[in-house]
Amino acid sequence: MLAGKLPMDLLSRLLSDIDVRDPRVVLGARAGEDAALIDMGDRYLVAKTDPITFATDLIGWYLVQVNANDLAAMGATPRWLLATLLLPERTTEAQTQMIFTQLLEACDSLDITLIGGHTEITYDLPRPIAIGAMLGEVDKRRVVLTGGAQIGDSIVLTQGIAIEGASILAREASDALAVAGVRHDAIERAQSLLLTPGISIARAAAIACDYGVNAMHDPTEGGIATGLLELATAAGVGLSVDAARIPILPECRAICDALKLDPLGLIASGALLATLPPPNAERLIAALSQEGIPATIIGSITPPSDGLRLTHNGAERPLPTFPRDELARFFTEIAAGEQDAL
Repeated sequence: MLAGKLPMDLLSRLLSDIDVRDPRVVLGARAGEDAALIDMGDRYLVAKTDPITFATDLIGWYLVQVNANDLAAMGATPRWLLATLLLPERTTEAQTQMIFTQLLEACDSLDITLIGGHTEITYDLPRPIAIGAMLGEVDKRRVVLTGGAQIGDSIVLTQGIAIEGASILAREASDALAVAGVRHDAIERAQSLLLTPGISIARAAAIACDYGVNAMHDPTEGGIATGLLELATAAGVGLSVDAARIPILPECRAICDALKLDPLGLIASGALLATLPPPNAERLIAALSQEGIPATIIGSITPPSDGLRLTHNGAERPLPTFPRDELARFFTEIAAGEQDAL
């Protein structure tokens, strides 16, 4: 199989074999949902695990952000983090200290407590790998599921795409971008996207919870197209999206054009998908704007018989699917090219 997420149909089959033995598990492993819910009496405990497997000089910071985003997308407040760090044999003490510093600073910024985990030096590992298990809590009346989308809902997207993918490519493939003709200032702007506006959706999700949101989802690996697929699959609905209304950041457009990548399939952390009744959607967009968070309506939820549709240049077609993230495809092809050159 290709690098990246398991195919949705395979994942769904695997998860269907799970026998939930504890009645306190309100929501267990389910394709498209961001986290699990456990009944703790007056509230739900929310649990999530997510790894960072690609090369990055901000791996500790990243780990906190991506796990916190999935809890925020369920209306929850992230509280506690367990972190596992698997480090190559060549890792120095200074590099290890840097990762821990990133973890602690990111946790402090979101009022999260690092409560434990595991660290080890692992043989035959080409780069550090970090795995987070994050816990949070949410009032039972405030929980939001990816599968809550209702027919007739507007689909709102915050910020734009693809903050994370464009920034990673600018940071990890700047030479290739320069050779492909991307301007130096555009590369620098893309590099800074990781921190400004950043990839946290916590503030946007908290605001959305006050406006009658039915569903929220954090589009990550596989980009906005995969995020929309996961949302529709979880809710058992169709959707119609206007490609012209999807805000593609200019830096992302320049990078994708240069590297022949599709921005719809590029890892998109930093954006939030939310569905809610049309009048509420307009009010939500106004509220987000007051907080400096751009948002737009990109489409609507439709009956499942309508399928997943994308309108582009006046023509309607099926929503594109991506067997792997465009970021993974790019780096895999680069690696293959380097191997062929040996």
